[in-house]
Amino acid sequence: MTTHYYTATSLDGFIATPDHSLDWLLKQDIDENGPMSYGGFISGIGALAMGASTFEWVMRHENGAWGYEQPTWVFTHRDLPVPDAGDVRLTHADVRDVHVQMTEAAAGKDLWIVGGGDLAGQFADAGLLDEVWVQYAPVTLGAGAPVLPRALDLELLDVARNRNFLCGRYRVVRPQ
Repeated sequence: MTTHYYTATSLDGFIATPDHSLDWLLKQDIDENGPMSYGGFISGIGALAMGASTFEWVMRHENGAWGYEQPTWVFTHRDLPVPDAGDVRLTHADVRDVHVQMTEAAAGKDLWIVGGGDLAGQFADAGLLDEVWVQYAPVTLGAGAPVLPRALDLELLDVARNRNFLCGRYRVVRPQ
Protein backbone atom coordinates (compact mmCIF):
# COMPACT_ATOMS: atom_id res chain seq x y z
CA MET A 1 0.00 0.00 0.00
CA THR A 2 1.32 3.40 -1.04
CA THR A 3 0.17 6.86 0.02
CA HIS A 4 0.23 9.25 -2.94
CA TYR A 5 -0.16 12.97 -3.39
CA TYR A 6 -1.41 13.22 -6.99
CA THR A 7 -1.96 16.76 -8.22
CA ALA A 8 -1.54 19.28 -11.00
CA THR A 9 0.37 22.51 -10.65
CA SER A 10 1.17 25.62 -12.59
CA LEU A 11 4.77 26.00 -13.72
CA ASP A 12 5.32 28.45 -10.86
CA GLY A 13 4.15 25.91 -8.28
CA PHE A 14 0.52 26.70 -7.45
CA ILE A 15 -2.35 24.21 -7.34
CA ALA A 16 -5.08 26.84 -7.11
CA THR A 17 -5.48 30.59 -7.48
CA PRO A 18 -5.73 32.81 -4.37
CA ASP A 19 -9.54 32.43 -4.53
CA HIS A 20 -9.24 28.58 -4.73
CA SER A 21 -10.14 28.39 -8.43
CA LEU A 22 -9.00 25.58 -10.71
CA ASP A 23 -10.46 27.10 -13.86
CA TRP A 24 -6.91 27.55 -15.21
CA LEU A 25 -6.43 23.77 -15.00
CA LEU A 26 -9.70 22.67 -16.56
CA LYS A 27 -8.99 24.43 -19.85
CA GLN A 28 -5.65 22.62 -20.38
CA ASP A 29 -5.22 19.90 -23.01
CA ILE A 30 -4.63 16.44 -21.49
CA ASP A 31 -5.33 12.91 -22.69
CA GLU A 32 -7.54 11.30 -20.03
CA ASN A 33 -6.15 7.90 -21.08
CA GLY A 34 -2.58 9.08 -21.62
CA PRO A 35 0.53 8.54 -19.51
CA MET A 36 0.17 9.24 -15.79
CA SER A 37 -3.47 10.19 -16.35
CA TYR A 38 -6.15 10.33 -13.70
CA GLY A 39 -8.03 7.27 -14.99
CA GLY A 40 -5.07 4.94 -14.60
CA PHE A 41 -4.19 6.44 -11.24
CA ILE A 42 -7.63 6.35 -9.59
CA SER A 43 -8.21 2.68 -10.46
CA GLY A 44 -5.64 1.68 -7.82
CA ILE A 45 -6.96 3.97 -5.07
CA GLY A 46 -8.99 2.61 -2.12
CA ALA A 47 -9.42 5.72 0.07
CA LEU A 48 -8.96 9.50 -0.18
CA ALA A 49 -8.18 12.47 2.04
CA MET A 50 -8.76 16.10 1.20
CA GLY A 51 -8.94 19.48 2.87
CA ALA A 52 -12.10 21.52 3.24
CA SER A 53 -11.28 23.94 0.40
CA THR A 54 -10.69 21.07 -2.02
CA PHE A 55 -13.90 19.38 -0.90
CA GLU A 56 -15.91 22.57 -1.33
CA TRP A 57 -14.43 23.12 -4.80
CA VAL A 58 -15.30 19.55 -5.83
CA MET A 59 -18.86 19.97 -4.58
CA ARG A 60 -19.29 23.28 -6.46
CA HIS A 61 -17.66 21.95 -9.62
CA GLU A 62 -19.86 18.83 -9.61
CA ASN A 63 -23.02 20.79 -8.69
CA GLY A 64 -23.34 18.95 -5.37
CA ALA A 65 -22.86 15.46 -6.82
CA TRP A 66 -20.17 13.23 -5.37
CA GLY A 67 -17.97 11.58 -8.01
CA TYR A 68 -15.84 9.25 -5.87
CA GLU A 69 -16.66 5.66 -4.95
CA GLN A 70 -13.89 5.43 -2.36
CA PRO A 71 -14.38 6.42 1.27
CA THR A 72 -13.13 10.00 1.71
CA TRP A 73 -11.92 11.83 4.80
CA VAL A 74 -12.35 15.61 4.67
CA PHE A 75 -10.14 17.50 7.11
CA THR A 76 -12.07 20.47 8.47
CA HIS A 77 -12.98 22.30 11.65
CA ARG A 78 -16.27 23.41 10.13
CA ASP A 79 -19.57 21.57 9.86
CA LEU A 80 -19.82 21.10 6.08
CA PRO A 81 -22.79 19.60 4.23
CA VAL A 82 -21.92 16.15 2.90
CA PRO A 83 -23.52 14.50 -0.12
CA ASP A 84 -26.18 11.84 0.43
CA ALA A 85 -24.45 9.47 -1.97
CA GLY A 86 -20.92 8.34 -1.23
CA ASP A 87 -18.88 7.78 1.91
CA VAL A 88 -17.67 11.20 3.08
CA ARG A 89 -16.34 11.54 6.63
CA LEU A 90 -15.57 14.92 8.18
CA THR A 91 -12.62 14.91 10.58
CA HIS A 92 -10.24 17.15 12.46
CA ALA A 93 -8.25 14.20 13.85
CA ASP A 94 -4.50 13.84 13.53
CA VAL A 95 -3.38 12.59 10.11
CA ARG A 96 -1.73 9.55 11.77
CA ASP A 97 -5.05 8.35 13.18
CA VAL A 98 -6.89 9.00 9.92
CA HIS A 99 -4.17 7.21 7.92
CA VAL A 100 -4.83 4.06 9.97
CA GLN A 101 -8.56 4.33 9.24
CA MET A 102 -7.93 4.98 5.56
CA THR A 103 -5.60 1.98 5.30
CA GLU A 104 -8.25 -0.29 6.80
CA ALA A 105 -10.97 1.07 4.51
CA ALA A 106 -8.77 0.83 1.38
CA ALA A 107 -8.68 -2.98 1.63
CA GLY A 108 -5.17 -3.34 0.18
CA LYS A 109 -5.44 -0.53 -2.38
CA ASP A 110 -3.42 2.69 -2.29
CA LEU A 111 -4.31 5.98 -0.59
CA TRP A 112 -4.63 9.38 -2.28
CA ILE A 113 -4.08 12.68 -0.55
CA VAL A 114 -6.12 14.76 -2.98
CA GLY A 115 -5.15 18.14 -1.58
CA GLY A 116 -4.42 20.73 -0.65
CA GLY A 117 -0.71 21.01 -0.47
CA ASP A 118 -0.64 21.72 3.25
CA LEU A 119 -2.62 18.55 3.99
CA ALA A 120 -0.18 16.52 1.88
CA GLY A 121 2.58 18.25 3.85
CA GLN A 122 1.02 17.13 7.14
CA PHE A 123 1.08 13.51 5.92
CA ALA A 124 4.72 14.02 4.84
CA ASP A 125 5.60 15.53 8.24
CA ALA A 126 4.20 12.38 9.88
CA GLY A 127 6.28 10.14 7.59
CA LEU A 128 3.14 8.83 5.86
CA LEU A 129 3.57 10.21 2.33
CA ASP A 130 5.31 7.81 -0.06
CA GLU A 131 4.95 9.34 -3.52
CA VAL A 132 4.23 12.69 -5.15
CA TRP A 133 2.77 12.74 -8.68
CA VAL A 134 2.76 16.16 -10.32
CA GLN A 135 1.27 17.15 -13.66
CA TYR A 136 2.85 20.49 -14.66
CA ALA A 137 0.45 22.65 -16.68
CA PRO A 138 1.80 25.20 -19.20
CA VAL A 139 0.56 28.22 -17.26
CA THR A 140 1.80 30.51 -14.50
CA LEU A 141 -0.51 31.93 -11.83
CA GLY A 142 1.77 34.30 -9.94
CA ALA A 143 0.15 33.50 -6.58
CA GLY A 144 -2.14 31.00 -4.93
CA ALA A 145 -2.02 27.76 -2.97
CA PRO A 146 1.46 26.21 -3.18
CA VAL A 147 1.78 22.67 -4.50
CA LEU A 148 3.53 21.44 -1.35
CA PRO A 149 4.56 24.03 1.23
CA ARG A 150 7.22 21.84 2.82
CA ALA A 151 10.87 21.10 2.34
CA LEU A 152 11.03 17.53 1.06
CA ASP A 153 13.69 15.52 -0.69
CA LEU A 154 12.28 13.62 -3.66
CA GLU A 155 13.66 11.00 -6.03
CA LEU A 156 12.37 11.06 -9.61
CA LEU A 157 10.86 7.66 -10.48
CA ASP A 158 9.14 8.34 -13.78
CA VAL A 159 8.50 11.14 -16.25
CA ALA A 160 6.11 11.46 -19.19
CA ARG A 161 4.48 13.94 -21.51
CA ASN A 162 0.71 13.94 -21.68
CA ARG A 163 -0.18 16.42 -24.42
CA ASN A 164 0.51 19.84 -22.85
CA PHE A 165 1.48 18.44 -19.44
CA LEU A 166 4.89 17.41 -18.17
CA CYS A 167 4.23 14.62 -15.66
CA GLY A 168 6.55 13.44 -12.92
CA ARG A 169 6.30 10.73 -10.29
CA TYR A 170 8.58 11.04 -7.27
CA ARG A 171 9.40 8.94 -4.22
CA VAL A 172 9.58 10.81 -0.92
CA VAL A 173 13.09 10.36 0.48
CA ARG A 174 12.82 9.83 4.21
CA PRO A 175 15.40 11.41 6.52
CA GLN A 176 18.10 8.97 7.65
